[in-house]
Amino acid sequence: MVNRVPNPDELEPIETASVDELRSLQLERLQWSVGHSFDNVEPYRMKCEAAGVAPADLKSLDDLKLFPFTVKDDLRQAYPYGMFAVPQRDVVRIHASSGTTGQPTVVGYTKNDIDMWATVVARSIRAGGGGPDDVIHVAYGYGLFTGGLGAHYGAEKLGAMVIPMSGGQTPKQVQLIRDFEPDIIMVTPSYMLNIADEFERQGLDPTRSSLKVGIFGAEPWGDSMRKEIEKRCGLEAVDIYGISEVIGPGVASECIETKDGPVIWEDHFYPEIVDPETGEPVPDGEMGELVFTSLTKEALPIIRYRTRDLTRLLPGTARSMRRMDKITGRSDDMLIIRGVNVFPTQIEERVLAVEALAPHYQIRVSRDGQLDVITVQVEKTAGAADVDSVAIGSELKKGIKDYVGVSANIEVCERGSVARSEGKAVRVIDERQ
Repeated sequence: MVNRVPNPDELEPIETASVDELRSLQLERLQWSVGHSFDNVEPYRMKCEAAGVAPADLKSLDDLKLFPFTVKDDLRQAYPYGMFAVPQRDVVRIHASSGTTGQPTVVGYTKNDIDMWATVVARSIRAGGGGPDDVIHVAYGYGLFTGGLGAHYGAEKLGAMVIPMSGGQTPKQVQLIRDFEPDIIMVTPSYMLNIADEFERQGLDPTRSSLKVGIFGAEPWGDSMRKEIEKRCGLEAVDIYGISEVIGPGVASECIETKDGPVIWEDHFYPEIVDPETGEPVPDGEMGELVFTSLTKEALPIIRYRTRDLTRLLPGTARSMRRMDKITGRSDDMLIIRGVNVFPTQIEERVLAVEALAPHYQIRVSRDGQLDVITVQVEKTAGAADVDSVAIGSELKKGIKDYVGVSANIEVCERGSVARSEGKAVRVIDERQ
């Protein structure tokens, strides 16, 4: 495979700046961002006043812990424009969360915000091995969801040629990959597996496509999923992280030379890890909930936003900026089954550990009297059609019990019957409500 590691002279100076230089820049930008929010976002100013803090109290990076969190409900209660810090005439675009429950969270962007966003996505694509000579197939959804347009503008900023396919129409995805021969695809990992299935359904080998790199995000995925995608699709798989309330895709991204967790672009987004229960900050290296503060956003400065994503901060490797470990799950996605905390990614690891199983699964949670019941629906690979389903189910059941600590019912379904993703995968159906 062609070496896609960027040359050092292709990087922005801030990517390799010293930690001291970075911290100095962060403090300067943090003081501006907190002041900008305090002065112009009434809901956040009221929170600060209730907590007895003001921008003048922010004298060091450590002082950020004195300031109140922002949570999703703050944006919902301010729907649609109540958290904006600039006049509406200065907002050139809005996006909204892709959540299916509750009021959506609305994010606004000034022209400078759009340019900054494109810059960090371009930086992310370059970190993943992309460059101006590449053709990039964008299969994230376009529209109010930040994925499609975020990836699109970043790829254009890099100078690449963009195929704005969006999500869905899986047979057409395959047709355009065959016809236009893109080098890179940007898509959710679960939908990439759906695309691989469609290649095979058409009698084609996905490992022989033109794709060399996949930049995957918008849902948690682990190293077992990475290995599965790389094996089935014959490409390098790297992780991009984003969250719409912070900016969209491009908050952090993996470097192709290390693939050891997304590098946080700390010149624009300041990270913290806090205890999910107490909200108290924990040291780098400890697991907890990821919190972000924007440093340069104008339309919607976000201070100490609780993402609900569970991870830890790690020291820099390929770049001087810190990395985040793979997202293990979300505190609000956690299932409590008979007193045991269960995350969908834990089930995914066990499914992918069974060689005869395809990487498609769905978890159903129901109740039998007062007891919670978890059922995992899976299906066999094409090459395992003759393998005994009972034996496969028993192997997975044991793996889940040993690794996760809960007993699960296993349903080995007909191939193609487990729901496929055309964007973000729906992994859990909770029928207890």
